[in-house]
Amino acid sequence: MAARSDARSLRALPEEGAGAPSDAEATGPGGDLRSVLVTSVLNLEPLDLDLFRGRHYWVPVSQRLFGGQIVGQALVAAAKAVGEELHVHSLHCYFVRAGDPSVPVLYQVERTRTGRSFSVRSVKAIQHGKPILICQASFQEIQPSPVQHQFHMPDVPLPEELLTQEELIQKYLQDPNLMEKYRRGLNKILAQEIPIEMKPVNPPDIFHRNPQEPRQLFWVRARGHIGDCDMKLHCCVAAYISDYAFLGTALLPHQCQHVQFMVSLDHSMWFHAPFRADHWMLYECESPWAGGSRGLVHGRLWRRDGVLAASCAQEGVIRVREPPLKSKL
Repeated sequence: MAARSDARSLRALPEEGAGAPSDAEATGPGGDLRSVLVTSVLNLEPLDLDLFRGRHYWVPVSQRLFGGQIVGQALVAAAKAVGEELHVHSLHCYFVRAGDPSVPVLYQVERTRTGRSFSVRSVKAIQHGKPILICQASFQEIQPSPVQHQFHMPDVPLPEELLTQEELIQKYLQDPNLMEKYRRGLNKILAQEIPIEMKPVNPPDIFHRNPQEPRQLFWVRARGHIGDCDMKLHCCVAAYISDYAFLGTALLPHQCQHVQFMVSLDHSMWFHAPFRADHWMLYECESPWAGGSRGLVHGRLWRRDGVLAASCAQEGVIRVREPPLKSKL
């Protein structure tokens, strides 16, 4: 199924520096606000042929750039270097340096291969003259095939039956017996302007830190309206979304550990079927292994009609505080 390309396609996004969007551009049908992921986060400024500049919207409390932002922006840069008839089917990224939130990121695209069915674009995300991320993205013409199968989507409550992350936090804050350190932490989370909506299917017990199976499910979507546009744009938004709360799945069996440092090493995605990133999708995350100060996570993004839209994988560094040595006396 080929995605329709129109005036709102990836190539037709307003470039940064072109001025504030008009009322019509800032809203979608029915007056819905356009997603900031489209109007700001993934809106790159062209500097030269295959050279772009990206700026920052949300920076985590770690004060490092959010990995999903760098992956999403790198995919936008790669997508601008292929024809509209091609669709992204996979990306593979390595995070090689921490991102600096005080300066923009340059994206340098190399047209590695342009074939009849498949084309590859390589992207370097650069700060201070050095790469912070290396990305390979592959694009394909639509090719129908009778060889088709997929797993079954997990049976979970619909998003309309669940509370958002913000609503859950408000519920926790109403507890008069809530410890002050938890209250401060929850209020910090509420104060962050994250351009993603999330509804956990089985919210973890964040206060008792009991070990859990390394598996979590939540409904996710971009905040605001994106619309029926070039499918590559929805893939870029999904790349941004996919990194949020992903690596934390590997920590669920280790709630008693004090994490000192956790950062992504690499991130891969495969896109299977058309989807809308501004519609609810079920994000199924599981961690089959952790060890050697690393954790591996797998993810599947499901459309609510049961179609598998995308698959993800990521490995990250996880370092915890060592327990104090016991005295021999």
